[in-house]
Amino acid sequence: MIDFEIAGRKIGPEYPPYVIAEVGINHEGDLEKAIAMVDAAVSADAEVVKFQCHITEKEMVPTDMTPGDISDEKLWDIIKRCELTHEEELKVQAYCTEKGILYLSTPFSREAADRLDAMGVPAFKIGSGECNNIPLLRHIGSKGKPIILSTGMNDLESVRRSVAALQSTPAPIAILHCTSMYPTPYDKVRLGGITELRESFPNLPVGLSDHSLNIYTCLGAVALGACILEKHFTVSRDWPGPDVPISIEPNELEDLIKGSKAVWQARDGGKTRLNEEQGVIDFAYASVVTIKPIKKGELFTRDNLWVKRPGTGPLLADRYEEILGRYSATDLNPDAILLPEQISDYDQLK
Repeated sequence: MIDFEIAGRKIGPEYPPYVIAEVGINHEGDLEKAIAMVDAAVSADAEVVKFQCHITEKEMVPTDMTPGDISDEKLWDIIKRCELTHEEELKVQAYCTEKGILYLSTPFSREAADRLDAMGVPAFKIGSGECNNIPLLRHIGSKGKPIILSTGMNDLESVRRSVAALQSTPAPIAILHCTSMYPTPYDKVRLGGITELRESFPNLPVGLSDHSLNIYTCLGAVALGACILEKHFTVSRDWPGPDVPISIEPNELEDLIKGSKAVWQARDGGKTRLNEEQGVIDFAYASVVTIKPIKKGELFTRDNLWVKRPGTGPLLADRYEEILGRYSATDLNPDAILLPEQISDYDQLK
């Protein structure tokens, strides 16, 4: 896999998942709320908090369109109300630096990308709506900074075109599976898309930008190899905002960070017996033992031989059937762990 890192943080299958707390526009254009979001992300031990950089006149034409089921408010009015000025974005970025958390933002126009680049952001996150916006992708990619590309509303062929466009630039790439439904029902999340993207782009880190409720699907994504997780984030779901109802709160973000790392640690390996299991094997396995007095030359039968704990004997329970019908080489007391030399024709068992 091609090396991918953001501000020195390596991202890939061999590293803990990169969890992005996406504030987006949940601050509703209020700088104090934006700062509070940063504090909440820091309290959850997040590495990175992500905002959205909107310059409304540069990203869209005036329109009375509403964002579907998300809100009845006009899209233009939502975006305009939720803008942060350049000065406010600089203040949020500086506050993130002060608090030791990485500031990222999503550009929705050339001008927004240029602004963020001038601010020195170490990477760009591109939303699903811009996934097939090839001119904008090329413009952002030309800056040479790492790009995380969400792929909601796009099929595999569309994603291939977008990835090819970005690969013509010097920008390193990671891609996120996504379903652009708010909220996303669990049966529409389609975690199999992560597997498909990993198989189609084996050299690129793959992750999940998730709009379902809770953190369950993110944890499942890690088990399937997701390296990056993105969830909408808010201080409280009691706050207003178009994305707040699908956002996780600080305690959930903390659980996501801890839980995703735990799943990442657990996901590899195979069905082998570990050396570390030996202590349990010793008391949990069963050994072949006598259950009645047995005379030398007497036949071993189910009546005088059985299996019992502990598993410290040289003949474990899986050898029991082989021993039946053979003869004792010595006198044996009950509850004795059977030894190989106590079987007259043991050599034939090897």
